Amino acid sequence: MVADIVELRIDYIKNVDLKRLLEKRTKAVIVTNRPVREGGRFTGSEEERIALLKLAIRLQADYVDIEHDSIQHIRRDTVHRVPTKIIVSYHNFRETPDDLTDIYKRLSQSGADIVKIVTHANNITDNVRIYQLLQQSQTPTISFCMGELGIISRILYKRFGSYLTFASLQAGKESAPGQINIHELLNTYQARRQDTHSAIYGLIGNPVSHSISPVIHNTLFKELNFNGIYVPFKVDNIGDFIREFRGLDVKGYSVTIPHKESVVNYLDAIDPIAKKIGAVNTIVNTGGQLVGFNTDCEAAIKVLEGVNQVSAKYLGETYLKGKKVTLVGAGGVARAIAFGLKERQAQITIINRNYERAQSLARDVGCLVRKFDETQSLDTDILINATPVGMFPKINETPIDKHKLKPNMIVFDTIYNPIETKLLKEAKAQGCKTINGLSMFVHQAAAQFKLWTGQMPSVEIVEAIAYKHLA
Repeated sequence: MVADIVELRIDYIKNVDLKRLLEKRTKAVIVTNRPVREGGRFTGSEEERIALLKLAIRLQADYVDIEHDSIQHIRRDTVHRVPTKIIVSYHNFRETPDDLTDIYKRLSQSGADIVKIVTHANNITDNVRIYQLLQQSQTPTISFCMGELGIISRILYKRFGSYLTFASLQAGKESAPGQINIHELLNTYQARRQDTHSAIYGLIGNPVSHSISPVIHNTLFKELNFNGIYVPFKVDNIGDFIREFRGLDVKGYSVTIPHKESVVNYLDAIDPIAKKIGAVNTIVNTGGQLVGFNTDCEAAIKVLEGVNQVSAKYLGETYLKGKKVTLVGAGGVARAIAFGLKERQAQITIINRNYERAQSLARDVGCLVRKFDETQSLDTDILINATPVGMFPKINETPIDKHKLKPNMIVFDTIYNPIETKLLKEAKAQGCKTINGLSMFVHQAAAQFKLWTGQMPSVEIVEAIAYKHLA
């Protein structure tokens, strides 16, 4: 059994034999009998429900979880004669209310051993309020947010100061919204290594569920014995997020679609290269000051220069000079690549579905621009996709019609999940030389890790971790 404590949800079990179940336990057990009004499945009478919880106490269950509006039915003089610890719980499936402190005070005065406050996150900043509650609590407290936006509070339970967290045995067996499975908690997020001093890092983006960055960076933290934890931050409003999360003292961020450009306005300082590009993919917390960097640019150029190893060997960084490059996209990744190509004196043409954005980028870089529907014929040496078209889960999409691809053209897709996109499959079939986005991802991730920790991980190790996970 991988868990430290097992929650026995008897509201899910028909005709439960509580005596037999508790006699057979090999781990500490929480007995919970959640009524429908609190998101559970017990449909009997309140008297029947409470009777089962009282039986669990007589049978000396390690913990019994009882709702805040039913705690008066459990007599403390009965509990004091047995080792069972009482958890008094409050659930709000709609929101994270403003009166969390008042709710905590009411529950902590109930006489229970442990307070449990679980709310629904409608905004990722609700997690900060849970963190603040846990920092102020005097009684042992379990607290986190439910829902997709609350996942980070479940993962960061030790760092936040929660008594425990909950995980499902496997995907699809969740007992509450936003619950992750135990293997992900232990393997991806290295939960057993976490403590109240773990440095928090994470990925700012939307979507973030496809990203392998948590696997990469958490594995590197473990391999290099660094006390850090990396989590996904699904962010809609970048300004609110940066402002609210300063209170958590997050030590570093990766930044992905769609925030690479907009985040610049909310940072304290920008590295000169990132400032020139106008896009940030890495943030470092330096003594409370958030400083933006861009590791995409160098990573992309390294990959492109390495595609022709003979040329790269004899000509150094001049391989791209004079090459015709068609760059699809006008977002943060496209900006980084465009400025890197310009520095190498490539002949760049920007195309994008949003022509105004393409024009804006072309003006900033000083290169050509074409309308997306004008690409009947691609006269280019290198084609680069810097858009999310074709990214998991929409793997059957492609930004360029396969009939426009020509043999000997180099086709580089910055997407790494899947490793071989539809664009790359069709390019290979047309006789093109292809480069997947994993190469670029690996280089930029290694550079990020060094900016955060001062340690440069082996690119080969990062690549091996990535391939193992994606395979």
